[in-house]
Amino acid sequence: MKNQIYDTVIVGSGAAGLTAAIYNIRADLKTVVVAGDHPGGQLTITTLVENYPGFADGIGGPKLMMDTMQQVKNLGGEIINNQVSKIVDVRSPPSLKLRKGKLEYNFEVEMTDGSKLFAKAVIIATGARARWLDVGEKELVGKGVSGCATCDGMFFRDKTVAIVGGGDVACTEANFLTKFAKKVILIHRRDQLRAIEAEQKKVLNNPKIEMWWNMEVTQVNYQLSIINYESNKLQNIRVKNNKTGEEKTVEIDGLFVAIGHDPATEMVAGLVDRKESGHIIVRGGANFHTMTSVPGIFAAGDCVDDIYRQAIIAAGMGAMAGLDAEKWVESQK
Repeated sequence: MKNQIYDTVIVGSGAAGLTAAIYNIRADLKTVVVAGDHPGGQLTITTLVENYPGFADGIGGPKLMMDTMQQVKNLGGEIINNQVSKIVDVRSPPSLKLRKGKLEYNFEVEMTDGSKLFAKAVIIATGARARWLDVGEKELVGKGVSGCATCDGMFFRDKTVAIVGGGDVACTEANFLTKFAKKVILIHRRDQLRAIEAEQKKVLNNPKIEMWWNMEVTQVNYQLSIINYESNKLQNIRVKNNKTGEEKTVEIDGLFVAIGHDPATEMVAGLVDRKESGHIIVRGGANFHTMTSVPGIFAAGDCVDDIYRQAIIAAGMGAMAGLDAEKWVESQK
C-alpha cells in the first residue's frame, strides 16, 4: 500500500464511496478505498433497509454494505482500514517549490498513522454524522432508536413514537411517521417551531401529532433482555419541561432524533469550498458535475447532499463521481 500511486483514492466506504470504487475499478483505474472510522457508513446501523432497489424482502443494512465491500474486493479493488487526516495538492505552493521534476500524481493523502497514499484524483465520500442527544440513545440505535424516519418508520406501524426536533427535518419526518404510527409525539425545546411555515402547518394540523413544547429528553431507558445485552430495546424516555422544571417518564415504542446532521468534512477545510454548514460544494459544470473547487478532487454522498440523505441517492452520486474522475484522469494524460 505505502508509496503506491493510485489513479483514484476514495475517502469513505459508505454507499457513495463504494459505488464510485466499483465504477473506477471497472474502468481499469488503480483504486483504493480508505474505509474511515465507520466502515460501511451509516447503513451499518440500520437494521433493515426496504427502500434500496433490488431486494424484494429488504436487506439488513450491515449485510448490504459488507456485500458491497466484498463486491469491490472481488473486482480487484483495495479497501484499507485507516483514516485520512489531510489531503495535500502537490501542484500548489508551497508544495510546488519542493517538487523536483514531474510527479506522476497530484495529491498526497496523509493517514492518521503517518502513512501516505499518492493519487491522480481523489473522491471525497465521507458522509455525515447524525447529531445525537447523548442521553443514552446511541446505545439503542436499531433497538427502538433511529436517526432516519424514512429508513425506519415502517417498523412502527400502529405504535407510539416520539421525535425530537423543531426544524424542517423534524416536522417532515413527524408527518411521515403518521403514515405508520398511531401516535407521534413531537418534542421541542422551544415554544415554537423553527421549520418553514408550510411544514409547521402540516404538523400543527395533523391530529396524530401531539406537541410537547419546552420539553427536553434527559434520559433514554431500555428494557433489559434476560437473554443477552444485544436484545435490549427501548422502553421509555424521561423528559423535562425547561420552563417549569417538571419531569415525567413516558412509555414509547420508538424514538427518532431529528436535530440535524454534520457532514464529515473537517479534513478538507481550507482545501475545497464548503457551505457554511460544512457540506462540500460541487461545481455542477457541464463536464464534471461532481468536481469540487479543486480540479481533480470530486465529492459525493451526504458530505455534499444536505437535502435528501438517502443511500440510493448517495450511491447515484458515487457513480457520477466515479465517472467524472475517470474522465478527468484520462483527460490529464
